[in-house]
Amino acid sequence: MEVRHATAPDQIPGATTDWLRARFLVEDLFAPGEVRLVYSHEDRMAVGGAVGPARLPNPDPLRAEHFLERRELGVVNVGGPGVVTVDGTPYELGGKECLYVGRGAREVTFDEGAFYLVSTPAHTEHPTAKSTLEDAEPVRLGGAEGSNDRTIYKHIHAKGVQSCQLVLGVTVLEPGSMWNTMPCHTHERRTEVYFYFGLPEDQRVIHLMGRPEETRNLVVADRQAVISPPWSVHCGFGTRSYSFVWAMGGENQAYDDMEQVAIGELR
Repeated sequence: MEVRHATAPDQIPGATTDWLRARFLVEDLFAPGEVRLVYSHEDRMAVGGAVGPARLPNPDPLRAEHFLERRELGVVNVGGPGVVTVDGTPYELGGKECLYVGRGAREVTFDEGAFYLVSTPAHTEHPTAKSTLEDAEPVRLGGAEGSNDRTIYKHIHAKGVQSCQLVLGVTVLEPGSMWNTMPCHTHERRTEVYFYFGLPEDQRVIHLMGRPEETRNLVVADRQAVISPPWSVHCGFGTRSYSFVWAMGGENQAYDDMEQVAIGELR
């Protein structure tokens, strides 16, 4: 498990590309037969990738009896059909489907497929639950005129699969649409992580981050994630359409708790 410390907006002016990528971009999450993890001190979120057959480890930095002793976990299938087994119970997941694993589960294995993982601290237990795309009550937003025709699937949230603090969903852009989350926003009470997938190998997403009045960018490839601290905007434009998992952890679960930023205010 790689550990990354929290950052502050006054560190951004003058930052090099390598400095930004080392702190905010998460690369190389997927390898056959492995679970790779990155632990961020931004709201103590952990993200990872699992390619079965593999077992969720218990890295030493957690100082726990097992990974989910004090944490909860969201698992999203980002490949072909796969199976996740939690304490002996198997769950079949199709593409873009989600499994929530509550605090206290002791053993999680990935028998087939490729999965993106997001974990946050948890102070209470909720039952393990699967969410399909139909369960997520898809919402169509945007349009072709703004190059942001997209469908949002909310898997883990206050009116869906219940959790302690984790909020998670998947956004799918239609062919010909490239922008996500524009107009953009910040939310001072939560950290958010974007994980981009379904992008052709030779294509990229230009992810905007930083304070609204002083933005920076990261060039992101398929199956890479960006950690967005509470003080940073988070939006992007792809050279092709793609999908992304958005996941938040922090003080509350209110989906609309955000500070909107008008397009004309960005610098």
